[in-house]
Amino acid sequence: MFGNGIRKILTVLIVLTLIVGLAGCSEEQKAEPTNAEEKSTETTDKEATNAETTNTEATKLDKIKKAGKIVLGTAADYPPYEFHKEIDGADTIVGFDIEIAKAIANDLGVELEIKDMKFDGLLAALVADKIDFIVAGMVPTEERAQSVDFTKKYYQAEQSVLIRAEDAEKFKTKEDFKEAVVGAQKATVQEKIANSIEGAKVKGISKITDLVLELDNKKIDAIILVNPVATAYAKSNPKLYVPEVSFGSEEGVAAAINKGNEELVNAINETLDKLISEGKIDEFISEATKLAEEE
Repeated sequence: MFGNGIRKILTVLIVLTLIVGLAGCSEEQKAEPTNAEEKSTETTDKEATNAETTNTEATKLDKIKKAGKIVLGTAADYPPYEFHKEIDGADTIVGFDIEIAKAIANDLGVELEIKDMKFDGLLAALVADKIDFIVAGMVPTEERAQSVDFTKKYYQAEQSVLIRAEDAEKFKTKEDFKEAVVGAQKATVQEKIANSIEGAKVKGISKITDLVLELDNKKIDAIILVNPVATAYAKSNPKLYVPEVSFGSEEGVAAAINKGNEELVNAINETLDKLISEGKIDEFISEATKLAEEE
């Protein structure tokens, strides 16, 4: 009788022990997540962190404002767009493109730094982030637009030709240039126009000043240039002449910015809109042309 009672008590104790043990295992499983759950949580946390970093990443415009300057790339041999002029005894880069660049820098609240280089090296410098933007009488062609973005067009000019004054009677029509040696600046729309002249021999050179020297030394017969540039050179040198021969109008010129910088493009377009609406572009062109003609 007493033995049976002890057995019942032991049985109850064993059952209780098993219940408590199972409950403990259940709580332990809940407290310790599986490896899959841990990885899922870590991934979610990383994604949230990456998203936050992307949203706060500084734009090109932000970096320019933080640096307090914007770096302009140009080819200063293209009066009245951009050219060298001695002012108060110092060699200075001037021109209506430079005035536009100054207005852009002013609206952004930063200083303007100018880097003068060969025209055919400007796009490579922009893509490599050695400069922040280009204002250099550049036509926004489809080929160029594959590597950089462009602002709105701010000026359009007629394509003319510069010759020696002594050849004024020799070159009166487009057809007269069929057997001529025609010079043009490398990597420009003008070089394409020169190549389109049937029978002409084309000589491409990086700097316009070198082309003018070739023309003066009778190594080439003519240079294809936009009208304001051709006229500026002719007025500063009586040995040169611009005949009334048109090779059409340029497609218009624009500023270039490295791809993926929409905020900077929009900011520059705002300045261009203001300059155009206020008639400042024409004013800049007039002033730059007069400056280019001064001795």
